[in-house]
Order: sequence, then structure tokens, then C-alpha cells
Amino acid sequence: MTYAVGSYHDMNAGTSRRPLAQLSTSPAGDAVSIRLRLIGQMEAWSLTSESVLPIGRKTRALLAILALSAPRPMLRGRLAEMLWSRRPEEQARASLRQEIHRLLHSLGSAGQSVLLVNRDHLALRAGAAWVDVDEVLRATPGKPAALALLDGELLEDLNDIDSVFDSWLAGERDRLRNKARGLAEIMLRDLTEPDAAIAAAQQLLTIDRTHEGAWRALMRAHAARGERGMAIQAFERCRTLLSDQLQSHPSDETLRLLAEIRASNIPRAATTSGLPIRSEARPAPRGERSLEPRAEVAVERKAEPQAHPQRGGPRIGVLPLQLAGMAGAEAHLGTGLAEEITGALARFRWMFLVSSSTLARFAAQTRDETAIRRAFDIHYLLDGSVQRVHDRLRVSLRLLDLRAGNQVVWSWRVDRESADPFALQDEVAAETAARVDAELLMLEAQRVTARPGPDSSAYDSMLRALPMIGRMEQASFMRAGELLRQAVAMDPEYAAAHGWLAHWCVLLVRQDWADETAEMIAEAGRLADQAVALDPQDARMLAIAGHVRAFLNRRTLDAMALHQRSLALNPNLAMAWGLSGITYLFAGDLDEAERRLLRYKTLSPQDPHSFYIDTGLALAALLKGEHMRAAGIGREVSETNPNFSGSYKPLLSAVGHLGRSAEAAILRERLLAVEPRFSIRRFMAGSALEQPEHLAHYAAGLRLAGVPEE
Repeated sequence: MTYAVGSYHDMNAGTSRRPLAQLSTSPAGDAVSIRLRLIGQMEAWSLTSESVLPIGRKTRALLAILALSAPRPMLRGRLAEMLWSRRPEEQARASLRQEIHRLLHSLGSAGQSVLLVNRDHLALRAGAAWVDVDEVLRATPGKPAALALLDGELLEDLNDIDSVFDSWLAGERDRLRNKARGLAEIMLRDLTEPDAAIAAAQQLLTIDRTHEGAWRALMRAHAARGERGMAIQAFERCRTLLSDQLQSHPSDETLRLLAEIRASNIPRAATTSGLPIRSEARPAPRGERSLEPRAEVAVERKAEPQAHPQRGGPRIGVLPLQLAGMAGAEAHLGTGLAEEITGALARFRWMFLVSSSTLARFAAQTRDETAIRRAFDIHYLLDGSVQRVHDRLRVSLRLLDLRAGNQVVWSWRVDRESADPFALQDEVAAETAARVDAELLMLEAQRVTARPGPDSSAYDSMLRALPMIGRMEQASFMRAGELLRQAVAMDPEYAAAHGWLAHWCVLLVRQDWADETAEMIAEAGRLADQAVALDPQDARMLAIAGHVRAFLNRRTLDAMALHQRSLALNPNLAMAWGLSGITYLFAGDLDEAERRLLRYKTLSPQDPHSFYIDTGLALAALLKGEHMRAAGIGREVSETNPNFSGSYKPLLSAVGHLGRSAEAAILRERLLAVEPRFSIRRFMAGSALEQPEHLAHYAAGLRLAGVPEE
């Protein structure tokens, strides 16, 4: 099999996973039909980058068994036993036949080329599927790159399928972990350069967080770079993990190393087997992502500039939901729903998620929030319950801020029909993720704003700017621009800072507050391009870049491509639905625009920046000639945020078409107080509407409302 080094995004625009080896041919030269990701959340993609992952958990489990057993065929009887061990044989086999049908349907045109199905056996056709686990198992010390694929638990979203399947999965996890651990240990052995040792130790700790040898190597490497505080912090993390996960304590060897580091008595020739000590402290390589926790207390380290300024981001855990009045097939709904929510939240690049399966033991025991925070350094914990109410299921969720005394900072309850529990999981997970994203942005911004003193990181400066943008008050809005420029200056490689500054530029132009509009348009384009270049898998940055293309650059086709890529990466990002809806408005596809804008409203009805997207709904109604509806939406938006000039414009046009001159006079006065230079001529020159009839209808309503021509 031959491979070319590439990015996982190149292989599949629908995920946000890290780079991996790109497959080109199979061992037999056959064309690969699907790509399977089994490490972490299960994924399945066709060669055209379309998700072919089955909806049902049993169907996914069937595909996973075949993938991990390939090319060896599996007996139908054995598969039925693994997935339905408590059912009579005939019922189990009938259920298996249904799942085979569902699997073929999910795989679509690739199904027949991927699956070999006969009366007695099932198998994946040799060479028809690329599987990430196979890459890890084939890795060698000379070619270790596939270890980067091991960034989660094997099939972490398929726990509690069946006792027989669970036992088989535990064995497969051990097999994969043992292979990877052994290879990582070989790579760490005999390293003599601190940077390389840190990277290798962190890779080993990704595989086995309680590996004392890796923690000692990390301690030695930090000490060798003069980072005594970081070395001590690594020991503390090691001690916590050993206590919580193994109920044990650090070995005498680790304690002796700690004593030497504290006394600064490590010999100058010391290494991971001999890492040389350096007198100067040196920051970690740019882009390195440490497994060590962000300290909440000062560590013993000299104050000095860092090559890569600290970027924040909340650490979140999702507990399996408690069940009330549930039995039988619904007994695993709490665990399944927690896993779906975790997977949905993990698509947001600015958050850090702790797997729900990792927290499962706390859910089964005391659900002690304080213990969870201490063990996993979690900032926010999502908890809740599922209960049956006649033919409906009620899901109640709450978000706890563990840094604020376990205070409940958000809650939500939803009642849905229970006919399709998998559809319920998908819907609730999507809406939960979107709402939690918006809530966390506000909570983190409030936390930073309440803290006195200068911002310590680009992340802090960026967060402080976001509420100022949402208020649309000119003085504070301009201050938000200064904070975002400060964030970009503090960390020139921080994609989010560039993207939010580009978004700020768009609003500045839209409010007609820019001194040099052409320069601001050019700057927005540069910032958006840079944000995407810095992190091409951040869905929010792609959505912002798409809006810059559509609104400022008048390139709707390019914008649609960026929005499509954004939603493939994160279909739960409300902002992407809203901004893509506005792009379709500009293009003249009003039905599709409205569909996307309404999807935005479903996902995040309380978004503090909703005034911007809701204005799109008013415009869609106006362009459809539904002037009463346009006026109703417009009034609500303008009352919600009276400082946003854009909301008055479709409202004024609708009121003009309705012949309400008195109301038009009041609205016109409010608009001109925010945007004094607004006129028909400036509107026509600045509008991104592509359809002449739409532009003419909009302008006609503004004229009827008394907006001046010049």
C-alpha cells in the first residue's frame, strides 16, 4: 500500500480531525470505496467526502466489527450473538438481517463494492476500506506518523451496545493501546534533546495517561529546559491521575526525581536517559499542545516572553444523563445522548472536551462535581436527566460552572415524541451544542471582563471585545476593534482573533462608520483569508470568511463554497447557518435562504448576536412581498438592538410598501440617528443583492418611506 503525506481535511471536508496519512491505493490495487475513522467518534466517508455513517448504533457496531476483523469474514451467527446476546437465535438473526439492509442503504452506491454478504458470512471486501486502526497497527519506529491518529478511545461512542460486544470491544481497545504504547515507549527511549522528549512523552501520555515513565521523562525534559515549575506541575498531574484512575501513588523513583528537581540537583548531563540541563528557560515549540493542565495557581517559573502566547478555551465535561421511568431498549439512552452531545460540542474548535465515557464512573457513583473538577481540570459540567412522560421523552439539561461553586449558569428542557430515539439524540445534541456554544461565549466574556487589570492573552482580549460588538454602541464598538487588533498583535497566529476582527470590519462597513470604506473592505478580506489559512478546519472562521466574500466582495459562489465547507465541519454552528442564509438572500434564492435562517433560529434562539441574522429573515419576507410579516420581524429586531442600523432598512421598506407614513417617519429618524449618511443612492451602491427586481423592490419601499435620494 502506498501513501502520500496530506491532511485529513484534504481527504474529507466534513471533519475537524488532525492531519493523518492520505491513502492512495489498496494492497491489491483495488480502489478504496470508503474511509473509516474508528478512533474517537466513529466516522465513515465516501470518496466524494459524503458521510455514509449509519444512524443506528447497532448498525455502526456491525460496520465496526467487520472493519476490525477484515479481511477475515465473520459468521452471521457470531455477529448475531455479539449484538443481540439476550435474544433467541432466530430473533437475533432477523435483527441482523435488518441491520445488514440498513448498512447497505447507508453506504449507498459503495455498499455492494464494500460488503461481501452471503448466507453464512459477512466481510469487508479486501482493499475496499481505509481504516485508521489498521494504520496505527502497521506503524513502526521508522514510520511512526500514524500514532497521531490515536487521539481518543477506540469507538468511544459505542459503549453499552451489548455485553458480548462490550467484552469484544474491550479486547480490541487493549490490543490497539498495547501496540501503540509499545511503539511510543521505543520512540521515547534514548532521546537526548528536551523538545523531542517532551513531544514523545506527550504522545505516550495520550495513549496511557498513567504511564509513570512518560511523566518522569516530561519532568526531566522541562527541568532540562530550566522550567522547574513546569516539571513540578507535571508531577502534580501525574500524582492526581494515579490516585484517581489507579488508586495508587507515584513510585519511589518518581519521588526521588521530584526531590532532585526541587533542590535543583539534577546533574548537568542528565537526560530522559540524559537530557542536558540548560541554565536558561526556553518556551515550548510553536504550536505544541501540552497535555499538562492550565494551572490556576502560580507555578515556579521566571516571568519571560513566550514564543506562543497562551490561548484559552473552556474545558467541558458531559455526564451520562440520569434516567427516570426508562427500561428495556431505552436503558442506554442517557449514555447515548451524552455521547452525542459530547461529539457535537467537540466540533467547536475553541472548546476542550472530556469524553463522556471517561466521566461515566462518576455518573454511576456520586456525581461529585468537585471531584470531577479536581480529577479532570474541568471548567464547566453538563448534566441532566431523561424521563418518559406517556409517549414523549423529556430531556432536562443544566450547565454548571465548576469554578464558581458549581453554580447553574444555563438550563434547558425539551419534550419530544419518542418514536425514533436516534433522531431524538441527533436533534437534542445539535441544539444543545449550538446553545451551549453561544452561552459559553457570553460566560467566558463575562469572566474576563469582571477581572481587573490588563489582558494577559490574546484569548482574553478577544473575549472582552465580543459583548462590545453585540451592543453596537459606536464608542464601545470602536473599543472592541482596538481589543481585537491587540489580540492579533499578541498572537499573530491565532485564527479566531483574525476572524472576529474581520467580522468587526464587516459590521463597521455595514454601519457606515468606516472612514475609508475601500481600505476596510480590503482589510476584512485579508483578515478572513488569514484566519482560514491559520486554521482551515475552524468552521466559524470559514463562515466569517464566506460572509466577507458575499457582503463585501460580491462573490456569492465563493461564499457558498466556504459556507458549505463550514457546515460540513460543524453542522451545529448556528452562525454558519445564519451567514450562509444571508448569502443565499444576496443570490436571490429566497426559499433556501429562509430555510437556513430558520435553522439558525432553531439551533440558537437566544444568540446575543441574533439581531444580525434576524434582519435577514425580515429581508427575505420583504423580497417575497410579505410586507406585514417583514414589518413584524423588523420591529422585533429593531427593538432588540436599536443601535443596529441594518434592522431599520427592510422594516422601513416594508412600512413604505404598506403606506404607513407616520410610522415610516419615526423609523426614518431612528435610522438616520445611527447612520446619518444613509440615502437611496448609498443604498443602491452598497447593496449586495444580485437580482435587479429584488433591489428595485427594496429601493421602491425605501422611497415610499421617505428616505432621501442623496
